[in-house]
Amino acid sequence: MIKQNFKAITGNQAASESMRQINPDVVAAYPITPQTSIMETFAQFIADGRVDTELIRVESEHSSLSACVGSAASGARTITATSSVGLALMWEVLGVVSGLRLPIVMHIVNRALSAPINIHCDHSDVMGARDQGWIQLFCQNNQEVYDLSLIAQRLAEKAFLPVMVCQDGFTTSHGVEKTFILSDEQVKKFTGEFKPDRPLLDTNNPTTYGPLSLPDSFTQIKKQQSDAFNNIKKEYLTIAAELSELSGRQYKLFEEYKLQDADTAIILLSSTASTSKAVIDELRSQGKKVGLLRPIMYRPFPYDEIAKALSHVETIAILDRTISFGAKPPLYSDIQVSLKNKTKLQSYIFGLGGHDTRTDDIKKVFINLLEKKFLDEPQFLYEK
Repeated sequence: MIKQNFKAITGNQAASESMRQINPDVVAAYPITPQTSIMETFAQFIADGRVDTELIRVESEHSSLSACVGSAASGARTITATSSVGLALMWEVLGVVSGLRLPIVMHIVNRALSAPINIHCDHSDVMGARDQGWIQLFCQNNQEVYDLSLIAQRLAEKAFLPVMVCQDGFTTSHGVEKTFILSDEQVKKFTGEFKPDRPLLDTNNPTTYGPLSLPDSFTQIKKQQSDAFNNIKKEYLTIAAELSELSGRQYKLFEEYKLQDADTAIILLSSTASTSKAVIDELRSQGKKVGLLRPIMYRPFPYDEIAKALSHVETIAILDRTISFGAKPPLYSDIQVSLKNKTKLQSYIFGLGGHDTRTDDIKKVFINLLEKKFLDEPQFLYEK
């Protein structure tokens, strides 16, 4: 057994705890529910002298990420956080960060986009940013928020690509769970010192950031940016294995729960997987071969690996916590591409604006799969 301390903390506190141990050079932040307590807790760490981070308090989320661009380009280890419309306000800067290959880590506490105004969880915020060139990791619980934050820091600085660490607003962010914490010394050794590549302030090696790119070079630059994602999955697995040696906790590209012999499965992201596992256990006790696949890394999407894991499954439901208006939802579309239409799939939309998803709802999905009830359009999972 690997000895570790544990704390009863929220998902937001788990994010703050990882930040304290990483001790970034710069954090720029603006408050927005339900992310605010990440930065409140971290600000208290600064006030107590437990970190020496420069905390920049700005007037908006756009300014927050803009400050991070200057910080990271200058060679400073940089972290930020936001939610919902805050992420939407950063839209202009998201592509700047990834296009400049800046290794910024951003904590996303998922919350519905307006209108109408809603402060509760769905994934409409982060799914709107899924093609902006950021690595995206989705957490099931507080422990994963802590662990994946440490992995994200290493991964961003190894690949020189930004990373979003996503957790469900209020369900994870404000729910208290027993969370195992590594020692400060272990984390310091694991993350190491950041070695910037051609920082802006290295006057002995002048570098230009943010130049104009005309049509003759723009596509080449974007091709290079795309190529940078080719080794991300391998790097992630290597870094995750190193953390496993310290913690005993394993992280792959996705979680498989009783999937190996399943002929029926559901696929979804984040915290609702816990509810689904309870239903799977109940149906398994009745002799039904059901299982779960939960992506952890969503960008880059592990198409081939997921196709292999699902190759024996006959019927699958994909549950998206967002809508693509006029199109099929994003997770469903990615699974459809993975399986090349070889498996019978059903799309569901659930949990919008924090709507409760109970065991009876998940059971209904499995029953429809077992009874081979399929419809062309995505089905909304809620009580009418």
